[in-house]
Amino acid sequence: MVHRVLAVIGVLAALAVSLAAQAGGAQGQGVQGQGVQGQGVQGQGGPGGPGGRGRGGPPPPPAEPRLAWTITSDLQAPESAYFDYDSNAVFVANINGQVTAKDGNGYISKLTPDGRMVKAQWVTGLNGPKGMRSVKGVLWVADIDEVVGIDIFRETVVERVKVEGATFLNDLAAAPDGTIYTTDSTAGRVYMVKDGKSSVFAEGGDLQAPNGILVDGQRLIVGTIGAGFGRGRGAAPAAGQAPPPGGKLLVFDRTTKQQSELTKDPVGGIDGIERDGNGGYLVTDVLGSRLFYVRPDGTTRDLIKFEAAGADIGYVAWKRQVVVPFLAANSVSGYDLTGVIP
Repeated sequence: MVHRVLAVIGVLAALAVSLAAQAGGAQGQGVQGQGVQGQGVQGQGGPGGPGGRGRGGPPPPPAEPRLAWTITSDLQAPESAYFDYDSNAVFVANINGQVTAKDGNGYISKLTPDGRMVKAQWVTGLNGPKGMRSVKGVLWVADIDEVVGIDIFRETVVERVKVEGATFLNDLAAAPDGTIYTTDSTAGRVYMVKDGKSSVFAEGGDLQAPNGILVDGQRLIVGTIGAGFGRGRGAAPAAGQAPPPGGKLLVFDRTTKQQSELTKDPVGGIDGIERDGNGGYLVTDVLGSRLFYVRPDGTTRDLIKFEAAGADIGYVAWKRQVVVPFLAANSVSGYDLTGVIP
């Protein structure tokens, strides 16, 4: 296990990706200060008193994220989690080996939204599976230099599309018409796959180690890790410390490719991006070992400070639950965000 985790971290460090705290076991799921730091609920005073909501009194602090469940068995370097609404299942991509090795060891696990393992090796025979999205009953997976289509009902691989020039496909997004977008973190590109053929959608410029990606209507949101990250490698930032400098949350028009930014706030190194269903976004910062929220107006708010780096998240909207894989800890956790976000 040790040599496999070190191999994974070594590759990511070469890409300027720091898996911030290499804690084992359940340590990776810890939430410092019970979720949102500095937002503990104050005393329940009388009307207008400390902690009260009397006339003229301050509003109560927001609720805190709650650890709902954790799975620590049958997972091997889980890099991505994704909730498929139609099958009501959470899928987890396990690298299970060196991150760029074409060893056939990678597999997808299937879970229930409440954290019960349905089938640890639901689909096998992949290499380094990472980002996932489903469209029209097919779960698409980014796998080093190809995207792999899995029929969810039949539980079998039905298509593989070679992405020409790709070396480290990381996250993946899907449009309703079946168009696939996937990031290549080493090449600094976003690829588009349509009708079984790949092409370069965007490259260079601000696409410095692109990772997280999300289709949101006509917009394509791409999170980058940033170039030249070498500071702070190792331990995660302490409580109250700003996240290390990193990447950006970019927005592309899917037709014109016009580029803008989702937020001007510091974002660290982006991994997972999910819509909250109310105009906001849940985002993991792999460099800062945190989950944060981007409000519709572009301002941000920290939600959870992890003890280890959380990777590519999934979101179960009807449960207000974010699912976070911890690659180095071989675990996945679900956090209840009821009352935490709109």
